[in-house]
Amino acid sequence: MAKLFRAVIMGPPGSGKGTISKRIAQNFGLEYLSCAQFLQDIAATKNTEEGVLVKTYIDKRMLVPDHVVTRLMQPRLEQLSRHSWLLEGYPRTVVQARSLNELYQLDMVISLNIPYSTLSDRMSDKWIHPASGRVYNMTFNPPRVKGKDDVTGEPLIQSEDDKPEALMARLRHYKDVAKPIFDLYKSQGILHSFSGTDTDRIWPYINSILSTKLPAGPSESRQTQTP
Repeated sequence: MAKLFRAVIMGPPGSGKGTISKRIAQNFGLEYLSCAQFLQDIAATKNTEEGVLVKTYIDKRMLVPDHVVTRLMQPRLEQLSRHSWLLEGYPRTVVQARSLNELYQLDMVISLNIPYSTLSDRMSDKWIHPASGRVYNMTFNPPRVKGKDDVTGEPLIQSEDDKPEALMARLRHYKDVAKPIFDLYKSQGILHSFSGTDTDRIWPYINSILSTKLPAGPSESRQTQTP
């Protein structure tokens, strides 16, 4: 049996983590788990204690605390224990990283370094459907009807968090929180950083490194974003 491969992808808001993650999952057959989508799905289960708790934080635009995220993620990762996987958005803090280290040995951590000007441009094109969390990009992934959600037809909004002043604050926060995580993974020799302004230009370098570590996967991505 081939050795299982465990990886994490990190990057600031708008860095293209989701796009890169889906390409990795498709090309190398990794199970892909987005922590943000996972928490959104839990919040949508309103009849459960976990759903009510997570929704409370999301509605208040607060980050879900470390101990709650870890408690929810561990059973989900146990379900994936027989598979190679890629995590996006987890760990988000060094506390979460240490908790993950206690359970699994990571093989690779991918860090995306994108200039602020590029992030700002990308986030200005980002619109969301607040009820579901579905995200659209007016350049790369526009809705079928401008300003309307594809599924419900309800209006899309632009989050206050994605506007330039708020984005700068989020970026500063990300750098402060991510630094000890990077230091931890750098000390383990598994941190790989990729810089650039274009996802299509960064991707070949990521693909090349992964190709030395993994065989090519199935043609179709196996995404596991729901609990």
